[in-house]
Amino acid sequence: MDEQLFFKKLNNLCTSKEIFSFLSSLDVMSDTMASGALQRISEVEVDDNGLKNPGLLENEVFRALCFQFEYESSKLSNTGLLNALQALIKLRIDPQSTLMASLLSESEERLGKGQLTAGNLCALGESLLELEAPSCATLEQIVNHVQDKDIERWSPREIVMVYKILQVTVREGKQCQNLLNRLNRVTLRTVSQLSPNFASVVLDSLVVLRQTQAVPLVTALCKHSVKHVPCFTDHELVNVLEAFLYFGQKVQTFTEALERHIPKSILTMHPETVSKVMQYCCKKMILSKPIFDAVAEGFISSADRLTTDQIAAYIIPFGTLNYVPPSASSLFRKLETVLHTRLRHFQPHTLLNLLHSCVLIQRYPINFLPNIFSPYFLQKLQAQAPGLNRVVMSQLTQLFLTVTLECPFYEGPKLLSKYQVKAFPALHSSPDVHLFKRVKTGLLYLLKKRIYFASEVSTPYFYVVDIEIKLDEEGFVLPAAQLEEVHRRIALCVDGQNRFCAHSHNLLGEEAIKQRHLQLLGYEVVQIPFFEIENIRSTRKMADYLHKKIFPCTYG
Repeated sequence: MDEQLFFKKLNNLCTSKEIFSFLSSLDVMSDTMASGALQRISEVEVDDNGLKNPGLLENEVFRALCFQFEYESSKLSNTGLLNALQALIKLRIDPQSTLMASLLSESEERLGKGQLTAGNLCALGESLLELEAPSCATLEQIVNHVQDKDIERWSPREIVMVYKILQVTVREGKQCQNLLNRLNRVTLRTVSQLSPNFASVVLDSLVVLRQTQAVPLVTALCKHSVKHVPCFTDHELVNVLEAFLYFGQKVQTFTEALERHIPKSILTMHPETVSKVMQYCCKKMILSKPIFDAVAEGFISSADRLTTDQIAAYIIPFGTLNYVPPSASSLFRKLETVLHTRLRHFQPHTLLNLLHSCVLIQRYPINFLPNIFSPYFLQKLQAQAPGLNRVVMSQLTQLFLTVTLECPFYEGPKLLSKYQVKAFPALHSSPDVHLFKRVKTGLLYLLKKRIYFASEVSTPYFYVVDIEIKLDEEGFVLPAAQLEEVHRRIALCVDGQNRFCAHSHNLLGEEAIKQRHLQLLGYEVVQIPFFEIENIRSTRKMADYLHKKIFPCTYG
């Protein structure tokens, strides 16, 4: 039968039974046709769970095909040999069987003799990567042959396969950086032609191979990924998000694409993918209400099926970015139910991070704090990396301060002083240097003397106040060093962009809780946000703004 007609008929068959019946009707066929038949069988009989019908391997026609390939491997064309190898690997034929050994041996022999084309090299590489323990020596041989080829006109599929092989053989890409540079240049020209899968694979490879210098390619791929967001599989989307995080990419249109996609897909997305989306938002400080609201609904319906790490990944960003979703009552009721049933399954640091994030948004885990402050739990924290470092002790201290100030009815164990820090570390909250300087200059113009305010003042309550002003009972400003007759204390919070979510006027959780606690500790908190003063240019106008903000009763 003519090959073109053969493949046309073959591709219309949908079961192995139909394929075997069709093959039985032929007197003779080429090795290309026979390997094509094996490939079609693998397409219809293999899904994500493996081989649908293991009995087909005992079929007479199938066994006859395999017999021919095993004993006549040296007579096969390159295409027939490599297509058959690919199909049999997909059909889960034992790699140690004489059939597979024969095909692999013949392929490696032709590779050694330099008889394989670029397409053949990629097909062989693809087959080897499907094996559980591929021969790195053979993959390295493929790479050596590729280095001698002109890759300028290779198809996207061939380019992508080389990236995948390099992931296995090189990892850091040092030995093959010249080849990688060529690949990166060629790929940059073909980015617009890459399918969702190919774009995801290349981005994943660039991360694994640490191609931090390939900025133009990374940028182009990240922008190209925007249109593919609805088409990515869960695994592909995770790869893309990992690349955005690794290379520090931030594309507004990508976030917008996620905002359209996540709410529609949340109930069918794999929890690991949702966790990665939340990690992306959290690391990039992106408060996306459509995404967060959808994730909250997803958590309410699927929390019982999540691992403890996934539970933390879903919830922690709400506290970090200081966002309470519309479904908050149901969300935290569900979280409490899950914690009651699975508390002992959480790793110590995961549990601490989770509960700490809750208090940032005024959700108080009162029922679980006795566990957190117990000597047994603190010993477990210390035993597990990173141990009781300053960040961990700050979280413990802030939990304790929260229940002291905001939950006076709490009567459980207290946090021993040896586990408390003297001052909270400024993770995101260090003042913006230029903004801080302009505010101090305006304040000096307003108060006339530098002695009337103090900057970066450590309080007895672990927080550092950006600027403190003291007033007596009649409202007159006192020297900052004076300790007697202080009737009121004003805490100026000079909030630069680093204290807010990205492109937002929403304070981060750690800054919101600080300002809340300072108020409860007796300070009058005056917020000086960057967006109110970024356009104030003159010192006089800054002083005027500060007068109105700090002393509204005497303004004008």
